[in-house]
Parts: sequence; C-alpha cells; structure tokens
Amino acid sequence: MTTGLTLLGATGSIGASTLDVVGRHAARLRVFALTANRSADELLALCARHAPRYAVLSGVAEDAALRRRFAEHCRGTELLFGARALEDVVSHADCDVVMAAIVGASGLAPTIAAARAGKRVLLANKEALVMAGPFLMRAVREGGGALLPIDSEHNAIFQCLPQSGGAAAPAASAASVRRILLTASGGPFRAASPERLERVTPEEACAHPNWIMGRKISVDCATMMNKGLEVIEARWLFDVPAERIEVLIHPQSIVHSLVEYRDGSVIAQLSNPDMRVPIAHALGFPDRIESGAVPLDLTAIGRLSFERPDAARFPCLALAYAALRAGGTAPAVLNAANEIAVNAFLEGRLRYTAIPRVIERVLEVESARAAESLDGVLEADRRARRAAERSVAQLMGLAA
Repeated sequence: MTTGLTLLGATGSIGASTLDVVGRHAARLRVFALTANRSADELLALCARHAPRYAVLSGVAEDAALRRRFAEHCRGTELLFGARALEDVVSHADCDVVMAAIVGASGLAPTIAAARAGKRVLLANKEALVMAGPFLMRAVREGGGALLPIDSEHNAIFQCLPQSGGAAAPAASAASVRRILLTASGGPFRAASPERLERVTPEEACAHPNWIMGRKISVDCATMMNKGLEVIEARWLFDVPAERIEVLIHPQSIVHSLVEYRDGSVIAQLSNPDMRVPIAHALGFPDRIESGAVPLDLTAIGRLSFERPDAARFPCLALAYAALRAGGTAPAVLNAANEIAVNAFLEGRLRYTAIPRVIERVLEVESARAAESLDGVLEADRRARRAAERSVAQLMGLAA
C-alpha cells in the first residue's frame, strides 16, 4: 500500500527536492495533491508528470479556462481554487502525509489543519512554529498525528535525540540534554565589512555559498534571521528554553546541528548540503530510504571549522532571541516585520542594513501581548505588517 502525499508549495525548491525523492520510491509513495499560489503553468507541468488527484491554486479565484486546461493536459487531476482548498486537501482521508513547504505566514492555516486531521506533517514552513508554536504543537497532540522537521538543522537535532515514537518531535529532556547547537553557514557576508554591507544588492544576498533556495529564505540566511527563526522553532519542537539553544557558524554546511548531553557526549548529524537528505529521512521514517544525495567524503572536505556569530554583523539573531524571551505575540511580530522588510529589500525599496532596523522598530511599537488564541496571533501579524510598511516608508524618506 502506497502513502498518499500532499505537497504544499510544489513549485518551490523544497517541492522540487520532495518530488525527486518521491520519484525514487514509486512503490512506496504516491502524489495525492500538489499546490501552488499563482504559478499555474508550473503547477500544470508538475501535474502532467505526477498525476495527482488534486491540484490547488490557492492564490487564484475560480477560473473556468484554467480548469479546462488542467482537464485537457492532466487527466484524472481535479483543479481547486482558493486558500480554503489547501485545508480541504490536507484533511482528505486519502492524504497520509503533508509536506508543508509554503513560505511565510500563508502556510500557517493549512499546516494546522493537517495537524488537527492527524496527518504526518513534514514541516518545512518555519513560520508556522514561529508565529503559533503552542497552537501547532497542541494541534499535533490532539490530532494524534506526527510532526517531523524538514529544516536540515532541526531534522539533524531530531536524528540526534532519542526517538520516543510520540505524536511530535522528541523533547530535549532536561535530564539528559545540556545544549542544542544549531549550525549556520554564515551566508555570503560572513566576513564582510560594515561598509561593504551598506552596498549589498538583492542578487548578492540571494547567492548563498552552499544551498540553492528561494530568494526570501536566501536573504534570511544572509542576515541570519533564518537562524533566529530556527531558534524559535527549536524551542517549540524540542521543548527547550532559549538559554539552552546556541548558534555556531560552520561555513562548510556539513555538520547540520549537534546535541550536547550532560555526560559530555556530543552527537552530530553530517551530510552534504542537499535538502533531499532530511526530506528522505522524514518521508521514510522510521526507515532509511534512498535520497539521491551524493555520499559524504570527509577526506575530500578535509576541514570542518566553527566560530561564534558576530553580533554586530548579524543583529537579526539577537532580535529573534529577544522576541522568543518576550513570548506571546512577539515572535509573530518579528516574523511579519522581517517578511515586509525583506520584500522591500528585494524590490529595491530598502537597504540591506535597514532590514534589522525595521524589525527593531516594529518590535518596539507592537509590544508583545498574550497569545491567547490563533486569531489573536493573526491580528498581531496584521498589525506588525502595517507597522513595518510604515517603517519602510520612513526609512525610504530618510534615504532619499
């Protein structure tokens, strides 16, 4: 019997890697649904190849012409429209596993819907945990499904912790674990001078030295906000406080993260930087299946180095820790402000070095409130986005 997979965000880089792994295991895995926001042509090509039962264009209203195109070229695939359709396909009885790979806050609702429906959720959307960690973890527990992390760092930690077989990722028990060590490449500006950072272009920020990723996450890696968001993720995934989560810069991106135990042991997970490794781990868990990644040759690498992050070069990391410690809606505010600031930078409306300034201003204006409901978190997200747009406009005026 094959496992039915719904892939949220099929046209992105995680989607491509996931479909590559799925294609290697046709007897074990089948594509149940593929989704995209507005990329109709790309989604059509994927559906023609993988023949899912459903396709979803979540950012497109009902379109009869598109429906006819899909019916003509993708026999057996029904095209659905709108964000609500995402929740329908992840909750369907014939869907067993959900790859949550939609970037940004728009991935939150379908991810929680999948968890509530008791699915195995493979989490590549870090914003879901950053914005609403307690709500997502509760949904996993109450739904009786499972949550497996896809970020290479969190997947590495998952592999380094004792496996409980429970409904969520295993907790970093205070009785045995001293620290979680998240590794970061340092991005393209690890050694850049402050003067150089003032002249960074979007193309330079998106040129990650080790990974092939989307533009938004590439900028987050350059600023190390990506690592800050991963710190918040780790707090909820592994039930560990901020003071026991540390970040190390590891330029080679071979050691994906480490867990230090109280007896002095440190367990790490190593592989070449290829997202098919954590994807294959999660799709096959608890079995190990072929990923297609090139095997690791440590003799060819020769050297693995580590260093502490430079706080002056990476202020976004400190902002993320501050938001985690503030709690409540602060992580959602942080995430929203970062999304707006990064988008403004990619559009040429904001300097690279102004990204943390926007986030800091918004965190000051939108002080943390108790996160009593998911609606409250979403309202904090909306307020923060408006505040971030105002801050971007102000900084643009100062730069003019």
